[in-house]
Amino acid sequence: MSRLALAAAAALLALAAPAPARATAERATTTPLRHVLVVFQENVSFDHYFATYPHAANPPGEPAFHPRRGTPRVNGLRGALLDHNPNSVQPFRLARSQALTCDQDHGYTDEQKAFDDLRMDRFVEHTSVDSCSPPRYGHRGLVMGYYDGNTVTALWNYAQRFAMSDNSFNTTFGPSTPGALNVVSGQTWGATAYDHQGNPTADAYAVVDPNADGVGTVINDPDPAYDDCSDPAHHTIGMAGRNIGDLLATAHVSWGAFMGGFTPTAPASGRHPAVCGSAHRNIGNVSVADYIPHHAWFQYYRTTANPHHVPPASLREIGHAGPANHNYDLSYLYRALDHGALPGVSFVKASAYQDGHAAYSDPLDEQRFLVGLLNRVQSSRYWHDTAVIVAYDDSDGWYDHAPPPIVNPSGSAAHDALTAPGVCGHGTPLGGHPDRCGYGPRLPLLVISPYARRNAVDHRVTDQSSVLRFVEDNWRLPRVDDSSFDRLAGPLGGLFDWRHPRPAPLILDPATGR
Repeated sequence: MSRLALAAAAALLALAAPAPARATAERATTTPLRHVLVVFQENVSFDHYFATYPHAANPPGEPAFHPRRGTPRVNGLRGALLDHNPNSVQPFRLARSQALTCDQDHGYTDEQKAFDDLRMDRFVEHTSVDSCSPPRYGHRGLVMGYYDGNTVTALWNYAQRFAMSDNSFNTTFGPSTPGALNVVSGQTWGATAYDHQGNPTADAYAVVDPNADGVGTVINDPDPAYDDCSDPAHHTIGMAGRNIGDLLATAHVSWGAFMGGFTPTAPASGRHPAVCGSAHRNIGNVSVADYIPHHAWFQYYRTTANPHHVPPASLREIGHAGPANHNYDLSYLYRALDHGALPGVSFVKASAYQDGHAAYSDPLDEQRFLVGLLNRVQSSRYWHDTAVIVAYDDSDGWYDHAPPPIVNPSGSAAHDALTAPGVCGHGTPLGGHPDRCGYGPRLPLLVISPYARRNAVDHRVTDQSSVLRFVEDNWRLPRVDDSSFDRLAGPLGGLFDWRHPRPAPLILDPATGR
């Protein structure tokens, strides 16, 4: 963007009207932040996006990246980790033209096997998927591939202006649904499986190691029980206990969950459930359904679900009690930004083709979404008191060299395999619940805010439930409790500088990330 356009954006920010009185009348916060957006993307390990940060290859034909002087290094790949890696295939750079790849194996057990008692040396054998259909870029030991600032250019530029962590982990091992549950509740135990008629049932995929009442843990990707758009061919799960939405509602703090494709293409009518049929084409010209039920954080809980995908009665409802029960289509987030209705806390999920998940999405489609959203936020009336947290739900099984601290052991003979067959660490797990071996793989975490530290890398240990803890602490909420990981979570304070805000926006080009 030209200097003139940047100046215009800054002028727009300066002239923007203050946030509406409804927002300022809400519960006081412990920081200057009155608005937090959690943008929850899909399936990326830290090394997959930031292995060589801040140094990019800069080949001809790709957007060049040149780091600012004094940019701190991250715990990435260099030296022997690049040239004499203990895995059977050496790490290799993926070009911008190779953005659309196969999905890797990110199962709860297989990821633990790849870690090989924290030696981090069996990824090729246990999580690599080298070819797939329809054809996408493949390579022997594809799991060892990583991108640099010539492909994930926007994320590297956000890291240059704002703050990132190189020591943040998946709360537990496993795929998307456990990550979605952990970021809003810190808890994957408390699940009950239901059949197509809504009756409790036994389903070893939906719920593992259930107790006598059929309540167990989630380690796979079952759909939510309270969602018309869940796959009717599969059993579903409902979660017991509280989530952050319950805590915010009790404290009268406005909140909302915004998902691509949430508006049904056919509304619920009589005995006919709503249909979520909207789709977009990714850069490979493949049509991808926008809405993925097992990514929908709050649809797993009866108290915070919108089963029939009912729209809000008006913009004034957004963030508050009403027919939509805090769950909205992504389009309502943009309307809320434009019309003074942004909730205090927003959980944001892109349409599937832009969520970054390998196989059906990719870094370039993801970049268009992230930059488009962040440009809108930074040009809105809310920017001065907002933080956008960009986090990820799981690693997809992609290689990362950093072993996590094991803060919660597990001893499920059928599912754990980290430190020995059937074993993850030692000691008693939180609440005595198995199948929550954690922490899991290292993931990217960035904060974009006027209060973010500038060009900073935080090295303190955090996890997905640190986002949960941050919201709890900012609005003086209680912990979720009931063996939630929020009681163990490291704080995100190292990513912020509360005394020296820098409100100037960073407006990027969605196509190039520059």
